[in-house]
Amino acid sequence: MKFNVSRRKALWVGIPAGLLLLGLIVALLIWWQLPSLDRLTDYQPKLPLRILAADGQLLGEFGAERRKLVPIADIPKPMRDALVAVEDADFWTHPGIDLGGILRAAVRNLTHSGPLHGGSTLTQQLARDMYLTKAQTWSRKITEAVLAYKIEQTLSKDEILEIYMNQIWLGGRTYGFAAAAQRYFGKELSELDVGEMALLIGLPKNPAGYNPHTRLLRAKKRQAVVLARLVAVGQITQEQADAAKAAPLQLRRVGRLSSIADHAMEQVRAEVVARFGPESYERGLQVTTTLYAAEQEAAQQALRHALFDLERRQPYRGPEGRVELPAEGFDDELDRAFAQWPDLGELRTAVLLKVQGPDAAELALSDGQAVTLKGSAARPLAKLQRGAVVRLLPQGAGWALGQVPEAEGAVVTLDPSSGQIRALVGGFDFTRNQYNHATQAYRQPGSAFKPLVYSALIEQGAWAGTQVSDQPIEIGDWAPRNYDGRYEESLSLREALARSKNMVTIRLVQEIGPQRARAWAARFELEEERQPLNLTLALGTGAATPLQMARAYGAFANGGRIAATRLIERIEDAQGITIWKAEAPPEPKEAVSERNAFMTAQLLSGVMRDGTGARASQMLGRWDLYGKTGTTNDAVDAWFVGFQRSRVGAVWIGYPTPKSLGERETGGGLALPVWVATMREALKGIPTDPLAPPAAGLTQVGEDWFYEEFTGDAALARIGAAATAESASPAASAASAASEPR
Repeated sequence: MKFNVSRRKALWVGIPAGLLLLGLIVALLIWWQLPSLDRLTDYQPKLPLRILAADGQLLGEFGAERRKLVPIADIPKPMRDALVAVEDADFWTHPGIDLGGILRAAVRNLTHSGPLHGGSTLTQQLARDMYLTKAQTWSRKITEAVLAYKIEQTLSKDEILEIYMNQIWLGGRTYGFAAAAQRYFGKELSELDVGEMALLIGLPKNPAGYNPHTRLLRAKKRQAVVLARLVAVGQITQEQADAAKAAPLQLRRVGRLSSIADHAMEQVRAEVVARFGPESYERGLQVTTTLYAAEQEAAQQALRHALFDLERRQPYRGPEGRVELPAEGFDDELDRAFAQWPDLGELRTAVLLKVQGPDAAELALSDGQAVTLKGSAARPLAKLQRGAVVRLLPQGAGWALGQVPEAEGAVVTLDPSSGQIRALVGGFDFTRNQYNHATQAYRQPGSAFKPLVYSALIEQGAWAGTQVSDQPIEIGDWAPRNYDGRYEESLSLREALARSKNMVTIRLVQEIGPQRARAWAARFELEEERQPLNLTLALGTGAATPLQMARAYGAFANGGRIAATRLIERIEDAQGITIWKAEAPPEPKEAVSERNAFMTAQLLSGVMRDGTGARASQMLGRWDLYGKTGTTNDAVDAWFVGFQRSRVGAVWIGYPTPKSLGERETGGGLALPVWVATMREALKGIPTDPLAPPAAGLTQVGEDWFYEEFTGDAALARIGAAATAESASPAASAASAASEPR
């Protein structure tokens, strides 16, 4: 059958005209049903609760959506141009829809099965994100196109681009490019290099599939596509693209060790939500804490290093898991392994690829790096199967086998005069254990408790030269010992505390009486009911938290007074208006007199010059430090508590379920280096400033200080010889305690 030419032309003209008319009718019907654009014209996104250090550095965020709202003028132009070049080249000229792209997608959808494809513009993506579902249907796509056109009639191009770049989902709970730059690189948008910018620009296409934390190899391939596009449009040179592809991505490590202050942030979060309710997570509240970011990070890193070092001295427990790896093309399997077992800071996850005999093994790291272990470092892997998931730690220029620490720890530092907390580390891994060991863990302080006993005796007239018997003591079945196994006829208080002699401290509690010693500890705000009513109290067998111990020592640094602690300074709303501010703190509470604090501090200075803490003074190269080690029976708890006039800090290390840290582990070996590393940052730039004696109440003879009323013969010359078993608590014989080593 033949058509005449005129009828054929009419048919070809009529079909498109009819389709166009039908499309216009459908579009009008949809237009009348479109939602209001108030959500765009008055854009008020959900903004997370942000926690800041005292210097304004972001510590972390809470909320379903992690977002940082950035005006278009503050988004670097190269990034705006790159996004448009990759996602929507005709953005500045089209009316919200790209007819050519839609036509190409329609042809593809009519000729292929599977999910529908669309030539979505940035405006269409925004319309879908703000108002529609992601269902792959014709009706949704038509509605999306009409809505995009309406948006273009209402908002300017800059307004559309600004909302898009702040609103779009980019993986995890991250929305907007500013938040993504922080999440993936720990940077502001203006700080990104070409490679980092390209990686972020590649995320909108598939945020989950190209997430560099879980799909690094795929993310690098997508980055290469973006870089090629930027070369094609002339935004960067081929040389810049090649350099960006070759450069390793310095990702901000996330997962279980993503924040430098997880436990502190949780404490802040709970307080803010208790004050402002669940809407705190969406209002864009900004909380400024008392924490110093550099000091907080130094404390956290020092504690982790100490726990890693402790773990190196433990037997190897074997791999954490295993993944099946095909003979080749196993990138997806590696990505899944690294997502399930994320890096823990410097403790890197590695997957065993090949064992090359008893002394060599090849492994893959999460950043794509290949590592070969040789010699003794590789021997524990010799019998493991391919795909075993292990841990590696940097060692010199290479790597050593490691494992996740089982022990825990805590660090807390504060300003003794104001009570402001400057660092608060509650444990190794918040995800593993949300328990805040700095504020909640009541542990035996060991010999770190001894200065409180010495302070009590000083109040009765003792001084640094007071002689006390160091001979062995036996009361019933209790026979404590000195750690070094040596016993002197007598020692001065100065020597006894510096050498952490147990017999001397026990005799001091005998002289004072356990009840009075407990009451004296309570003056330093240690809970009296948690201290034993027997002579073992002398060896620190009671219980205190690291924060309590820091505050107690803070009294010696602050003229005998204990300041109320605080962690939050102020809270601002999303507009920067202060809606809550910490009240002026109350006057510090007097624990002991200024002269008592000064004389006790002089004994602690001796510990740092000639005793168990001398290494700290040597490492820091300053002699205005005061402190004491603490190690409990069987090395279950390791402590160091000390101060300089401007900062006091406490460090504790132990297992969550108490058990020995190891026969040779001590407070001086484990906790002291953590304190030193933290104080090195805390005291940076602060000149040496030893404590000065009070204006009245003391007399100095040579290098020694005395209470004025106890000068000379009135001073106690010897304690302990007259002490009897009757002066001890009846419970003493039932107690069991050993010595504190260093």
